[in-house]
Amino acid sequence: MPDMTQLSAVCACSPAVSTSGGAGSEYVETSLPSTSYCGTCGNRREAGLSSRVIHNYVPHCKQHFSWDCGLACVLMILKAAGPHLCDYQTLRRMCPTTSIWTVDLAHLMRRFGLEVLFFTITLGPNPAYVNESFYMEHMQEDERRVSHLFMTASAAGIAIQQRSVTSDELSDLILRRECLVIALVDKRKLDPWLMAADMCLPTLCGMDLGYTGHYILIVGFDAAQQEFIVRDPATSSPEHRVSVSALEQARRSFGTDEDLLVIPCRSVFALRQACQPATATAPVTAGLVSPVKTAVCT
Repeated sequence: MPDMTQLSAVCACSPAVSTSGGAGSEYVETSLPSTSYCGTCGNRREAGLSSRVIHNYVPHCKQHFSWDCGLACVLMILKAAGPHLCDYQTLRRMCPTTSIWTVDLAHLMRRFGLEVLFFTITLGPNPAYVNESFYMEHMQEDERRVSHLFMTASAAGIAIQQRSVTSDELSDLILRRECLVIALVDKRKLDPWLMAADMCLPTLCGMDLGYTGHYILIVGFDAAQQEFIVRDPATSSPEHRVSVSALEQARRSFGTDEDLLVIPCRSVFALRQACQPATATAPVTAGLVSPVKTAVCT
């Protein structure tokens, strides 16, 4: 597995990953002005680097329950690799908990051989969340499992970096056409109506609606509009646009730990290649899931 412990490992100054079918069939892109600069390394962008990228090959999957948005995001990535690679029921069996943390998703994707770079500002369960209503019900039982998964992450091939990722870095990752990103956000911060309620209710009624954790999959960025293109498992729309400022507020909210899972497209395409011979409509999970000793989501 390549060294992914540094964000610069997938820096704009490195060659972009191309797809087996050609970039034109899977991306929507336009050219950047020659005066633009890389948000990660500060170097001038190469002429012709995209100012709008959308990974069109990634399908939209809706979540089934209020708690399985993370599984839906993983399923979208797996279906991008192959429509019959896995199904929802298989993911449920592999990850049976209803209190899913980002590290659960990281281990789950590693079971399929996907490369995973995990950014977070907190290693392990955050003790500050003990009294947060969103976490309170399951925190005691989650703590042991989540701590174990963090401790075994390196052995499972998960690269973890304890730091924030700036909006410039995030948009740059997408514009290089090299990554898909699962982001943990406060769902209320993405919905303008819920945001308005959050602003008014504490003043009018003394109510604090708190944090609502939600996972989304970032599949594109439009530099001209300053908008991220996301697959939101909570919506029916396959393409949802979120402004840079709205996503920044949502993913930096108390409760998220600013968690991001970066999945290089090269590993998705490698998995796609492994699935090419499969023609049956049944999931081909059994032949592709790596056997690991680490217990995932149990």
